[in-house]
Amino acid sequence: MDDGGVSKAVAVVACAATALFYVAILYAPTLILRLPPPPSFKNFMIRRFLCAAISSVVSIAVSALLLPMKSREVSSLLSVYGIRTDHIWQAMVFPLSLTALMYAGSLVLKVLMLVSSLREDMNYGGGFSFVYIKNVSQEAVACTRSIASNVLVWRNYVVAPITEELVFRACMIPLLLCGGFQKSTVIFLCPIFFSLAHLNHLMEVYSRQNYNLIKAFKVIGLQLGYTVVFGSYASFLFIQTGHFLAPLVAHAFCNFMGLPVLVSRGKGLIAVASVAGIVGFLCLLFPMTHPDLYNDRTDNCRCWQGYCSGN
Repeated sequence: MDDGGVSKAVAVVACAATALFYVAILYAPTLILRLPPPPSFKNFMIRRFLCAAISSVVSIAVSALLLPMKSREVSSLLSVYGIRTDHIWQAMVFPLSLTALMYAGSLVLKVLMLVSSLREDMNYGGGFSFVYIKNVSQEAVACTRSIASNVLVWRNYVVAPITEELVFRACMIPLLLCGGFQKSTVIFLCPIFFSLAHLNHLMEVYSRQNYNLIKAFKVIGLQLGYTVVFGSYASFLFIQTGHFLAPLVAHAFCNFMGLPVLVSRGKGLIAVASVAGIVGFLCLLFPMTHPDLYNDRTDNCRCWQGYCSGN
């Protein structure tokens, strides 16, 4: 990037407008274009997928126009957003392993439940045999097909992580950094836009809570708190690694796991695993996100932000 940057006011306004546009466009087909309601939930979600994709493209274009780029070549633009072909396995394995530590209790609980379920199936099916393996394989294939055709799976683990990371990390963070904000400030400022974009779920939660406003605000408050915490972590990953895949895999994994399980009644092992995972996460947070792991050269790296040199 060029030495000259955008002003802080322009950066904040652009980020706020981007967040607002990401939410508003979801309702554009019915409120603005006056299109008829989709005939099915699947069609409804596909329409939202298209809206989210349009929002992502527009956000990338707007940020590209505002950022003081040295070059407008495609490779340079992609590097600004952390979309790189180098160090792919590092950007996937290290952040994913680090994030999994926070879910150590949840993972142990899932393993215990899986073992218990397998034991029940083996006892019911007459033990470990060829027939048992065949039945398990058929169930696994059927489950995979069901998951692949589930529109909510595509929303939670593909569309939402990709579009949200593009808009709220890849587009916003360069703008805020060029606006003169410190890295630490960006890590806590960027998630605010991310959490505000989730306020559109208020009416949905309100109806699920039998139109109890207090309960709805409690649920939304918990969700906003969680999105701020995760947004800070995702922003940290993006700034440290300069790689789009780092927060992307963490986002998809967190969506899959949900809120971490810290304790479970009658299972002290879960609490022990949770504490061990948290300690491991804190100890490995900076070593596993050190820029040297994600760039061949730290004095002339290709990542968009140039902090690999420690500047």
